[in-house]
Amino acid sequence: MNTKRDSNRENRKQPQPHHGDAPNPTSNPKTAAVGGADHSNREKDPDDWTTGDEPMTGAQASYLKTLSEEAVESFDGDLTKAEASKRIDALQDKTGRGA
Repeated sequence: MNTKRDSNRENRKQPQPHHGDAPNPTSNPKTAAVGGADHSNREKDPDDWTTGDEPMTGAQASYLKTLSEEAVESFDGDLTKAEASKRIDALQDKTGRGA
């Protein structure tokens, strides 16, 4: 019997769960309500985005193109992130895709 090998098994650390495994919305400053108001980044005005003047992302461009086609409107590929977000909101309302 090899007691050294058996004791090594007992001393191995068990893997710890990742912090992202169990979301806790009350402890996330990006989604938690503060002072009774929702300060979620998902609801932040695009005009207030620190990166709003950067070119729109590939995901924004793809979705905007799809929405533009559905709404039978022109697609502008030169929008900023903030402009694209506002355009997406407007086209979602027009096409009925908005929540």
